[in-house]
Amino acid sequence: MRHRKHSNQLGVKKEHREALMANLSSSLLTHGKITTTLKKAKALRPFVEKVITLSKKGSLHDRRNAISKVRDEDAIRVLFDERKDQFATRNGGYTRIYKIGTRRGDAAEMALIELIEADDEGYPKKSKSKSKVKAAKAEVEAKEEKPAEEAEAAPEEEKKEAAAE
Repeated sequence: MRHRKHSNQLGVKKEHREALMANLSSSLLTHGKITTTLKKAKALRPFVEKVITLSKKGSLHDRRNAISKVRDEDAIRVLFDERKDQFATRNGGYTRIYKIGTRRGDAAEMALIELIEADDEGYPKKSKSKSKVKAAKAEVEAKEEKPAEEAEAAPEEEKKEAAAE
């Protein structure tokens, strides 16, 4: 059975697709972000994320495997030596794709694909569950009520003191 075997073939032969992915990933790893068509960006994402996962281990065997896929030793050197720490704590999701409209000449959908920074918490941020939201609102209301009660108690004390004098 060939279930779940489809990948973005981009309308080209296997050798052409491998060379295209190697060139795109080399540019992405060198520059941090590139602009390309949406289809190519979606095809590039799993390719480059597998290479980044190889860099997290950092062994010589992994470096050679990455060089055989990307075919650019300088880009792999940048990834393994400089950017490895950037992805050390992330478990996947090293890239992000933004749609940026259509290309003027042929109306192809264009996209910006970028490497995610180490301090980036995630986009879009996950919303809190309803129970957590309600609990947070209750805490805020409780904090607001306490100063109001104290403010009401203060004028009463002043009245008692004024009456005593």
